[in-house]
Order: sequence, then structure tokens, then C-alpha cells
Amino acid sequence: MKDFFEGIASLFEDVLFLPLDALRGLEQESWWAANGLNFFFILIVVVALAYWMKQLKTFDENDQEDKSIKAHSFLGKDAELD
Repeated sequence: MKDFFEGIASLFEDVLFLPLDALRGLEQESWWAANGLNFFFILIVVVALAYWMKQLKTFDENDQEDKSIKAHSFLGKDAELD
């Protein structure tokens, strides 16, 4: 079993973490280039948030949602337990 876990450790250290090691080395040369991946992920989150807010605004302006207090059974005092 020890060889199995050492094999997993070797896989991660020698193969799967190579791109991250390259980014760590790149940081000494250019901070902006090393953090480009982070900026890419931040951009994805900002675009997704903007799309989500646009969709929420669209559904809110549609005015088809029942916003009364009895719209959902868990909001009212008379809620039935199934």
C-alpha cells in the first residue's frame, strides 16, 4: 500500500503540478503574466454574474411571478405538511 500512495504522490508532484511550478517560476519575471490565469477566472465570474443579474431583471420586469405571501406553502402559517 505504501508504494501505491507514493505513486499517487509522485504523479501529482512530477506530472500534474508542472503547470503550477511553471507559474511559480514565471512570477519572478512578470507578476502580471503569472496571475493571468486568476484574471481569466475573475473575468468568467464577472460575466456569469452580469448574465445572472440580467436574467433576474428580465424575470422581475415580466411581472408574472406571484409575490403574495401565500405564493409558497412554506411561507404561510397554514402550510400543510405532506
